[in-house]
Amino acid sequence: MQRVSTGLPDLDQLLGGGLIPGTMTVVMGATGIGKTQLGLQFANAGLAQDGQRGCLFDMTTRGDAQNHTAYAQRMFDWNLRERPLDRTFTPADLWNCEASRFDYFHIFERSGRRVTVHDIDHDQWQEWKAELNRKLDQAIAYFYANFVHGVRRCVIDGVEPADKASESFQFHVFDYIYHQILHKDHDWVARDLFRVHYREFEPQVLQHAYDHQHLTAMLLYTSHEVMLDDLISRPIESGDELANANTILLMGKIRDGLKMRRALYIAKHRGSACEESIVPYEITEQGLKLVS
Repeated sequence: MQRVSTGLPDLDQLLGGGLIPGTMTVVMGATGIGKTQLGLQFANAGLAQDGQRGCLFDMTTRGDAQNHTAYAQRMFDWNLRERPLDRTFTPADLWNCEASRFDYFHIFERSGRRVTVHDIDHDQWQEWKAELNRKLDQAIAYFYANFVHGVRRCVIDGVEPADKASESFQFHVFDYIYHQILHKDHDWVARDLFRVHYREFEPQVLQHAYDHQHLTAMLLYTSHEVMLDDLISRPIESGDELANANTILLMGKIRDGLKMRRALYIAKHRGSACEESIVPYEITEQGLKLVS
């Protein structure tokens, strides 16, 4: 089985050759620890391995993005094509790579600071659920358009910490993406997208078939914990996305004498041998670099 490269050869070696195809990896750490750079390195590695770079799905709700565009340009000379929010696409656009294949989508661009159901009152929550349904339709169109044009890896960024995953609408959206888009046969994703018009476009759907078992996802999950020791000792609750992940990479701060350093630890890598060491790393202009 060919492994999926993270974009860091040294990290691939620690993972026994790379990530397992068709699985989900959770990268967890505090703000500013380097998760977005790692996600971009993983997405960029798709160009050499899959023939297409991965796609980025940004769920930040602060109204600002995670500097993906600046990072991608500086690290890889990659000009991200951003999907316009609320743009209406015709089915014919989907089969046209130039019209439908976008690198980046910030789905909560105008949603303020709302993260959990406790941030809004009952009436606002009802309105927000209706808006969520519209956003889920856009998510289907975004991912499907990428997958039919050869993208085989995706990065989901901007998931902010919540006391309980069940109260976070970001996790509600992620759960839908993971189970109803990434882990679903291509024709059933197309049925969700086209609905009553599916039969009309079935020939094109079959012509652009892809195998969902070759789709590899990386979820970048912001934690309250800053220190790597605290992340390692963090309990995993039932229903937690960490419990469902095939691979878990923890990124945090460690003490090195009178200095603080960044380091990562592979907390889980199901179905493969992996390195058990805590590995320091640096953030360079080209992204993460492991330090031996």
